[in-house]
Amino acid sequence: MANTRTAPEVMLRTLISTTVFAVLMFGLAGRIDLPWYWAYIGVAGACSLVLTAGIDSDLGKERRRPGPGGVDRGVRFVIGPLYIGHMLLAALDAGRFHWSDSVPAPLRALGLVGYAGGIGLLTWSAAVNRFFSPVVRVQAERGHHVISAGPYGIVRHPGYLGMLVGFPSSALVLDSWWALGITLVVAAIVLRRAIIEDRYLLANLPGYAEYASRVTWRLLPGVW
Repeated sequence: MANTRTAPEVMLRTLISTTVFAVLMFGLAGRIDLPWYWAYIGVAGACSLVLTAGIDSDLGKERRRPGPGGVDRGVRFVIGPLYIGHMLLAALDAGRFHWSDSVPAPLRALGLVGYAGGIGLLTWSAAVNRFFSPVVRVQAERGHHVISAGPYGIVRHPGYLGMLVGFPSSALVLDSWWALGITLVVAAIVLRRAIIEDRYLLANLPGYAEYASRVTWRLLPGVW
């Protein structure tokens, strides 16, 4: 099913969500003179706009309420709160309490590039793959088949690669070493998830084994 939302609806939805996010972050920080945060929110808002406009209605429903079956279903209830928690902690750290807000400016700049690249790759992956579910399952009721377009022609799990790059980079640009610790835990969970999903799809999704023989790298070309 095609995305039936109109352009004004998409833009309004994105504007509202981004504004709420900005108010929350700056409210926790207790200040608005944080240029890195403005850049971060801009990148997040742009990716949200592309994702909202790019995914179809069926995928939107699947992402909100995944269908039955599959494995490792509960991990989304761990990754989401931890990721949100790192942003809230960073805002309190950098804005109010200064527990660990000593990330050097060059590293913060590198973090912004990494965040934009990682979240951009995650967004691209979700836009290309209409079966981009938060749970590991074969969506037989939606005609699940192998996706090999876009970044899936290079690595088998580009969305997870985007998370592994983007999440730790997020903590750096937000200027919090403590938040970085949380994102490293999230990265470990994401890596575990990628391993589980690859094994599950090899065993359960028709055509995936042949796809894996062509696209040999799971996450990072030349490494794994």
